[in-house]
Amino acid sequence: MNLNPFLDPGRQEELYGHASRLAGRSNALMRAKTAGRAVPDTIVQLARSHRAQVSERLRFVVDIGCGRGTSSRVLAEQLHPERLVGIDAAPALVAEARKRVGRVPGVQVGFLQGDFHRMPMPGGSCDLAVAAFCLYHSTYPEQAIAEIARVLAPDGVAILVTKAFDSYREMDALVAAAGLDPRAEQHESLYISAHSGNLADLAKPSLNVITTEHEEHRFTFDGHDHAAEYLATNPKYDLAPGLHGKPGTLAATLHKLLPDVPITTSSVITYVVARPQGGRT
Repeated sequence: MNLNPFLDPGRQEELYGHASRLAGRSNALMRAKTAGRAVPDTIVQLARSHRAQVSERLRFVVDIGCGRGTSSRVLAEQLHPERLVGIDAAPALVAEARKRVGRVPGVQVGFLQGDFHRMPMPGGSCDLAVAAFCLYHSTYPEQAIAEIARVLAPDGVAILVTKAFDSYREMDALVAAAGLDPRAEQHESLYISAHSGNLADLAKPSLNVITTEHEEHRFTFDGHDHAAEYLATNPKYDLAPGLHGKPGTLAATLHKLLPDVPITTSSVITYVVARPQGGRT
């Protein structure tokens, strides 16, 4: 079995050396979405709810594994902290986030390349730390969570977000049925490191878990052309070299192999809200 691509250091340049791969996959998925709250908006709602007793303006928010800056922009615009810093290990994504977010009036916004196991900020400095869809990129996510605990202020809040272990399994079945990767349903989950079933337990050694929320998100791809935009950039599958990264060619192949019908899939999104141990509950 191939090493999980999210945990394979040798594939990070392939996966995140250019922002276009992540953008193509994310855009195809979001166009298919039929149910589930927008994740950045949900993070904002959770932050407001669990900071309700703290009247002063947020001083410092860190968006860990910020990717292309989608959540960073929402956090800056809706929470309006004094300062927001996005951190990501991929230089291309940091550059894209910096460009996409731009200036937010009244908020000092910055983006840094960095390792979320060793964040470049003082202990106890962050009012809000968000880690959305990034912890499963770590072989040792509990170490990343311990680092989040280190940088949180005593009355700070951490919001950790991940996906279910078996997310998008219907897409695995489609790829296998077409014979494009007969073992598609046997590959290790991309989310095995930190998923809906273990995220709260990973957090408990370092943080005081306040609440855990699960929400099913559903997606309907309207046919092979749409599905291929997602599948061609999914690193889970062992596609032929002429298909990987080429949605048009992949769609044409799917049209030859299977009837063109919509496909519905789902993922449970899990939010863990936590505070520093010994802090306010």
